[in-house]
Amino acid sequence: MNIEQIKNQLPDYAKDIKLNLSTVMTVEGAPELTLKQIYFIATASAHATGNKNFIQALIKTSSQHLADNEMNAAKSAASIMAMNNVYYRFIHLVNDKAFAAMPAKLRMNVIANPGIDKIDFELGCLAVSAINGCGMCMDAHARELEKSGVGKPGIQSTVRIASVINAVAGVMVMEDGIDY
Repeated sequence: MNIEQIKNQLPDYAKDIKLNLSTVMTVEGAPELTLKQIYFIATASAHATGNKNFIQALIKTSSQHLADNEMNAAKSAASIMAMNNVYYRFIHLVNDKAFAAMPAKLRMNVIANPGIDKIDFELGCLAVSAINGCGMCMDAHARELEKSGVGKPGIQSTVRIASVINAVAGVMVMEDGIDY
């Protein structure tokens, strides 16, 4: 199954999600992003949802647009942000600000050397951070992207893709009786 087949099976109550999926997965619907970036963001986002059927469908579709190293980097973005989003959300939300002054002591080498274009990796990290709800990480990745020349429309497009991918995965969970 691929993403188009999943989209076509979304139920009527998710018509907006279906329409949004069609839009955000195009360069016209994701201002300032290339098609490769769109599929990278979508793939990293799908990994962040943990929905195995959706991940497999997105991989099948994305493999037409992404090289093996980019597919692997999408997994790396989802996995490193799974750790960082929990840690930094704790730092941001806990009342005792002494924790913020403490070194994280967590390895994060993949962020400095992701094996793909740094901007693309940052876009994936921003998308996953949005799904995971870490404000500190979203701020940090948005700042990095802006410093690298990505405008606000590109940042917004990234989060719009993440939100739609997350919604599709959620509908698939609600409709677990459907053979996706």
